[in-house]
Amino acid sequence: MKVAVAGGTGVVGRHVVRRAEARGHHVVVLTRSTGTDLTSGEGLADALVGVDAVVDVVSTRTQNKAAARAFFGTITTNLLAAEAAAGVGHHVVLSIVGIDLVPSGYYAGKLLQEELTTAGTVPWSILRATQFHEFAEQALGFATLGPFSVVPRMTTQPIAAFEVAEALVDLVERGPQSRVPDLAGPEKRELLELARSVNRERRLGRRLVGVRLPGAWGRGIRSGALTPAGDGPRGTLTFEEWLCR
Repeated sequence: MKVAVAGGTGVVGRHVVRRAEARGHHVVVLTRSTGTDLTSGEGLADALVGVDAVVDVVSTRTQNKAAARAFFGTITTNLLAAEAAAGVGHHVVLSIVGIDLVPSGYYAGKLLQEELTTAGTVPWSILRATQFHEFAEQALGFATLGPFSVVPRMTTQPIAAFEVAEALVDLVERGPQSRVPDLAGPEKRELLELARSVNRERRLGRRLVGVRLPGAWGRGIRSGALTPAGDGPRGTLTFEEWLCR
């Protein structure tokens, strides 16, 4: 199959590219460096010629609701329009577990991405996954002051990015499945604990301060709302095993 990957240089995107290529698929990475601009749509028509499936794993750092909705809305609209014109038969989206339960600007953008996908004419699959193991190290840079890193109190169920990539490539090969069961890591953990492990193992020398964030968002992430409520597929690589790698 010919597979296009939007966000193919990101944390999970690069794994999607490698896994798809390892399975014998021809992969096209949709980036500005390859002549494709997802925000303007420039180059998409040419890039999607002969493509069977598109995997959308794009991301942004903004937490602003308007900016996140503009980012995901624009890119999803451009992708779906170009896919429909090119005859692409499958649009695969990676989303996040629990985004409809925790108010967040970024999650508002992801919800719009899901809504546009389900309302579009291109057959689709949506996989929601929990945070990646890499999230614990990213948390060390969320808010810093000198040697101090402020880490939010949060219950998570992290999963290895490569295992999420495997699931996405599985979806590509199975064809459109609509919304599939949520994917999570093997165990629930506290983000502060994981961040401390990263800090110690990497010898980063940060001083961590755990904080209970206020409001509905803070309550939601502490309560485990971003972890699966029921049964479903689970990754096998624990956080400690990932960290040792």
